Amino acid sequence: MTHETMPSQQTTFQETPFHEGEIEAQRRAGVAGIASSAGRFIRDHMPEQHRAFFAQLPFVVMAAGDSQGRPWVTLLEGAEGFITTPDARTLAVAAAPGGQDPLASAIVAGADVGLLGIELATRRRNRLNGIIRAAGDDLSLEVRQSFGNCPQYIREREWRRVESAAAPDATVSKQLDSGQRARIAAADTFFIGSGFGVSASREGGEGSARGYDASHRGGEPGFVHVTEDGTLRIPDYAGNNFFNTIGNLIQDPRVGLLFVDFETGGMLQITGRARIDWAPQKSQDQSRDPDAKRWIEVTVEQVVDRPAALALRWRREDEAPLRLTVVGKVIESDQITSFYLADAEGRALPPFEAGQHLAVELEIPHQSISNRSGRVGRSYSLSGSPFAETYRISVKREEKGTASRFLHDGIAIGDRIAARPPSGEFVLPSRRGPLVLVSAGVGITPMLAMLHAVVAEAENDQRPVWFVHATRHGATHAFRAEVEALMAQSDSVTRRVFYSAPRPSDTAGVDYDIEGRVTADSLLELGAGPEASYLLCGPARFLAEISAGLEDSGVDADRIDFETFGPAG
Repeated sequence: MTHETMPSQQTTFQETPFHEGEIEAQRRAGVAGIASSAGRFIRDHMPEQHRAFFAQLPFVVMAAGDSQGRPWVTLLEGAEGFITTPDARTLAVAAAPGGQDPLASAIVAGADVGLLGIELATRRRNRLNGIIRAAGDDLSLEVRQSFGNCPQYIREREWRRVESAAAPDATVSKQLDSGQRARIAAADTFFIGSGFGVSASREGGEGSARGYDASHRGGEPGFVHVTEDGTLRIPDYAGNNFFNTIGNLIQDPRVGLLFVDFETGGMLQITGRARIDWAPQKSQDQSRDPDAKRWIEVTVEQVVDRPAALALRWRREDEAPLRLTVVGKVIESDQITSFYLADAEGRALPPFEAGQHLAVELEIPHQSISNRSGRVGRSYSLSGSPFAETYRISVKREEKGTASRFLHDGIAIGDRIAARPPSGEFVLPSRRGPLVLVSAGVGITPMLAMLHAVVAEAENDQRPVWFVHATRHGATHAFRAEVEALMAQSDSVTRRVFYSAPRPSDTAGVDYDIEGRVTADSLLELGAGPEASYLLCGPARFLAEISAGLEDSGVDADRIDFETFGPAG
């Protein structure tokens, strides 16, 4: 593990949602700028969408500390509606940890907890941190932080409930046995809990910066490596760059892990200590998982194995159900290429809503152009018309991207790709009224599908639409002709294209409309009015600055929806 001395931090917890450990992790990873921008995604209350999401979940993941301050992760389940949100700052759960749970006696009034709401079937997840205000058979939680996470690395599963029965006794040990090691080595999903500024005695009072985070980790089966001595080595992939978990571990190396046996309802709960390997390129594990940006190494201190602890069961189809053939491949810009996909057997494709994504599973052969072989899963927004007979995904080539490089360089017309049915909640709002579609870079892809959909609406002339796109210059400007053709079909669509660095050959008023970057002020100047819906897609920092600016100017948060991609910085 390498260690760097960081300059003194002047930003306080009250000025940013990130504490010093998270900010230090962001600096080590080279994304320090998100502390002052993308952090605006983190709210002190639940938006309406989050409240509705939690209310329909059959389970929630919880992280907290036991009487010794050791983090554990557990899963609380209940009947339909067992989670309620009386108001935007209160979440109630009609469930509590069972008697054999290591957190059974720890969830009391005043306890800090982190919650993760996750819907595996649709790959949605939202996180929430707060304080228990009332405990017992029902829990009442005061919300301190609430934010969403992207769907990347979530393995899709459908749930069902079985008749409850008395669970076998839990086994408690200080190390993993061979069966537990095998379960971990085969897992494609686990949950991780960590804390900052917390202790068994909860010193520091209400005003102190402290809390727990519950988070999800996913990958291909076997992505968690179990060493001979029982140490767990966990790859940390590219994500939202908030570094909540790793930032916590910088401040406090204690960590909790939960591996769920999705077929039997068993829970394998682990607590231990972690250290961060910031230089994976020097590690022998780099050859086994080149996508790892860094590694978390966990030394196990205690294990609680609880067979059939849950009434929930989950099913996953190992094989993606859709078999698609590439019937077209079109270069859209110097970085983006589109792939047109049809059913390999000539059947009709499952329908999708504009804005949804397609989860593809690529079999990358050994010695391919990528530095990785085997199965790799990625999700790409569907960029074509929801009424077309084919799917279209439009992929930006990333310099170090395993999947994007393979698609660009290794996939040709006639090749086959496995995929799961379209999914995602980032879709056109059901309410009528003006619509502002805002994108940056490859964030144009779901917006293009939405533009196809609104142009095709029967009452399109009653729905004014602004299509706002930001890119660097003409060479990076994808789908220009397609957008112009769609605009020609509707008098209610207005285009605003921003070039941040136009070339001499780019013509203002023809290739682009405005030189510079999209801001909240530039969107407000469109005159869409307070009844407009704003849909945003782009890098997290771009979205955070715009959504914060819109809210600061009086736009209701429930009228702003966004989807991010790539690094938050």
